[in-house]
Amino acid sequence: MAAADPKPNFQFRLDLASGVPVYRQLIEQVRNGIAFGTLQTGNQLPTVRQTAVDLAINPNTVVRAYRELEIRGTIETHQGTGTFVSTQKIERDDTERQRQLDQIVSDFVARASAAGFKIDELLARLAERKSA
Repeated sequence: MAAADPKPNFQFRLDLASGVPVYRQLIEQVRNGIAFGTLQTGNQLPTVRQTAVDLAINPNTVVRAYRELEIRGTIETHQGTGTFVSTQKIERDDTERQRQLDQIVSDFVARASAAGFKIDELLARLAERKSA
């Protein structure tokens, strides 16, 4: 599978405070990268070993995420050459969008609360941004 840019600048990032399992974060980042165009068909993903070293996690965690993505048809592994984004289009359904929005809101509220902000302050600031 040929790609315009076989090694894109795609890097995984973890949020260990989110409560979301690491392998799920990896899966979601690949799916979101495809949905938002950061990753395109044929782009090569970082190797299992490189991802594990970069994120200081167990390689089996990366293998689990890649395996699940491969079962879904999101990525393809070619022995000896690497793991690539497949031709399958990723479309987020309403349930997935709502789940992701709930996670973002929960993270946002938790971080703001830890910094001493109240929900009323957050809502007021969001309302200001909406009207701007």
